[in-house]
Amino acid sequence: MAGPNNQLPDQPRPDRRGAFILLFFALMAIGAGNTMLLAAVLPQLTRELEMPDWMAGAVFSLSALLWSLTSPFWGKRSNIWGRRKVAAIGLGGYALSMFLIWVTGRLALSGLINSMIAVFVCLALARALFGLIGSAANPAAQAYVADRTSKAERQNEIAFLSSGFSVGSVIGPAFAAALVAWVGILSPALFTAILAAAMAAMIWWRLPETRAPVTDAVKLEAEISAKGLWHSERVLPFLIYAVCLSLVTGVLTQVFVFAVMDKLGVSGREAAQYTGPAFTVGAIAVLLAQLVLIPRLHLRNKTLMWAGCLPLLAGAVIIVFAQDFATLIFAQFLIGLGQGLARPGFSSGASLAVPPQLQGNVAGLVISANGMGYIVTPFFGLFFYEYVSRDLPFWLCAAMLAAMFIYARFGMKDGIGEVREGEE
Repeated sequence: MAGPNNQLPDQPRPDRRGAFILLFFALMAIGAGNTMLLAAVLPQLTRELEMPDWMAGAVFSLSALLWSLTSPFWGKRSNIWGRRKVAAIGLGGYALSMFLIWVTGRLALSGLINSMIAVFVCLALARALFGLIGSAANPAAQAYVADRTSKAERQNEIAFLSSGFSVGSVIGPAFAAALVAWVGILSPALFTAILAAAMAAMIWWRLPETRAPVTDAVKLEAEISAKGLWHSERVLPFLIYAVCLSLVTGVLTQVFVFAVMDKLGVSGREAAQYTGPAFTVGAIAVLLAQLVLIPRLHLRNKTLMWAGCLPLLAGAVIIVFAQDFATLIFAQFLIGLGQGLARPGFSSGASLAVPPQLQGNVAGLVISANGMGYIVTPFFGLFFYEYVSRDLPFWLCAAMLAAMFIYARFGMKDGIGEVREGEE
């Protein structure tokens, strides 16, 4: 029998599992491409072109702003157009964005674009396409999973989906390091563009979609219910936490790359050989948290949120005192472990806080909140690092994580975003 919004949540489990795995790899491609660009392409490219460090981060700011503004729109569109179509559009936009970044970098390194400002503008505009269109993939994928899981299953399945993006985010630089060494500094961007285009085609043609066209009555009912959703007392706490976590992880990811260069005394090209293995260790920690610990421990979403703050805080402090590569790797392990616990906590918590017809809406809000921190990361992180103190960004992250721990542990009401007894 069809559920709300004309969905069929009782899709056969083999088909459902294959669909979830396809979305896992699609989000892994996005996550990998993002951090390949963030950790192994743009910092090295900007130093190669003798551009200020903050410009590398500022390229992401416009994209993050557009991501945050458009993610709710794409979440709503997925309610009407279907999850498959919106996810494929997002991956296609991401592929185009990465291809244009590759073209811009090639023209800049060859001297055909010799103005620093022109290079910066072209990179920012190319990346902006990801914020405008690429932002469609994540909310559509999360809503797809929410459509096809019971409340009791949702935390584990969203953790599985989140691990795709998270693992991609931390293994991307390791793969990029090999590409940079063998092919060239811009090769990760071209590789990601091709991979994302292929994943868009697979989503379009292979992802099972059971959603029928939404009737005007259902659409109107969902739109009325969604008004003010972002400041609902059942959703807002998760969004506040998500914004703070995105700010912290954005700083820890972006500034970490430059900290490695400066602490180890390596150049932009050589840094990829160090940041790659470090982020790979972080990927292992994410996998440990999301695919091993969460399914076995059966922790509440609120517990995952405050518990995730502790290893993140420890990782931020350790980076301040690290003077060798082994210590920096250990810090990345702790950061990966913290992210692996925290992200499924607020993502599944927000999903469980709303009815089925609002899953696309809440997914868009969660993904939007996930990107908000990156809007100010270049100023909160890289600007302070370059012009004030190299330790200050990490101390600020530690302070924010301590506040997040207190908020999640003591400030959030018990029971929100949790499965109640008797619910499925």
